[in-house]
Amino acid sequence: MHAVPDVMLNNGVTIPQLGFGTFKIPPADTRQATLTALELGYRHIDTAQMYGNEKEVGEALRDSGIDRDELFVTSKLNNGFHEAAAARAAFDQSLEDLGLAQLDLFLIHWPRPKTGNFVEAWQTLEEIYRSGRVRAIGVSNFQPHHLRRLMANSVIVPAVNQIEVHPYLTQDEVRSFNAEHDIATEAWSPLAKGRVLNDPVIVRIANDTGRTPAQVTLRWAIQRGDIIFPKSVTRERVQENSALFDFELGEADIAEISALNRNERTGPDPDNNG
Repeated sequence: MHAVPDVMLNNGVTIPQLGFGTFKIPPADTRQATLTALELGYRHIDTAQMYGNEKEVGEALRDSGIDRDELFVTSKLNNGFHEAAAARAAFDQSLEDLGLAQLDLFLIHWPRPKTGNFVEAWQTLEEIYRSGRVRAIGVSNFQPHHLRRLMANSVIVPAVNQIEVHPYLTQDEVRSFNAEHDIATEAWSPLAKGRVLNDPVIVRIANDTGRTPAQVTLRWAIQRGDIIFPKSVTRERVQENSALFDFELGEADIAEISALNRNERTGPDPDNNG
């Protein structure tokens, strides 16, 4: 793998711009899938309590033999644990399951504006951050109005906002808000669950550049400055997804792909997900 650039977060911590995602990888497959990614050069692993595979990610981290300080590990607070005591216990469980003394990044997974209390959850994450058991804290699936409410009731600005972003959902408003407040954008589902891979524009650009549609789409995200972590359990696909740093797309290509936006989600709307 070519060297992966780092993105500096607003507290000075650096995160590799490319990572390996573990969403919907069954626990029985997670250890080997994560080990494969690590063997191929990935050093940034994204998991979550909701995924049910933190223990297996932890097994892969240990079995890889890679020094802890070379790895960047993210997990996320599950939806039912916004209350302070529950959030503390859930964080402790993540550390135990992963076999780590410290996380690199911990996120509130969803705002759950109707039934959750993301402000209380965030204040608890601030407390955990001050304890030194996590190097950075952030949020996931937050819209600007969620972030405004959070920041009005807290001290620490989130380091990251992990949101669904791909050519059919370019999220310009949220990404602009993030940038204005020095919040890094992480893009989940960067291939729109494969929906964009047969798009004629992307296929044509892939043919012109001698790359695959997946590589073109992921490179588009990289050049826009987003942090990405595509997921696969197939070694060849995991390797393909990492071959992004020995070519560039032209400005016209970037503009054409961005123009594919349909505001089309593959996942839930954050305002209606709890």
